[in-house]
Order: sequence, then C-alpha cells, then structure tokens
Amino acid sequence: MKVSQKICDEHGDGSTAVNTEFDAEALAGMAAKSEEFAASGNRVYLPLAD
Repeated sequence: MKVSQKICDEHGDGSTAVNTEFDAEALAGMAAKSEEFAASGNRVYLPLAD
C-alpha cells in the first residue's frame, strides 16, 4: 500500500490524464477481447486439449 501511495503521489492518480487516439484504440481492443472472453464461457482456466 505504501508503494502504491508513493506512485500516486509522484505521478498522479490518472484523473488528469489526457485522452489520446491510442486510448480509444486500446479501449476498443479491450472491448473486443472482453467479448471474446465472454464467448468462450468466461472461464480463465480452460480444459487441457489431448
């Protein structure tokens, strides 16, 4: 917790970050992966293939 607080103190909490074109691309990619994950059954550990 102390390390996390020190990082926030030195670099901010992200609330003042400027949105960029990269952010929109990253969010779109995360949404696509989220849909892919949901389509596969929302399971982190999948059965092993033979």
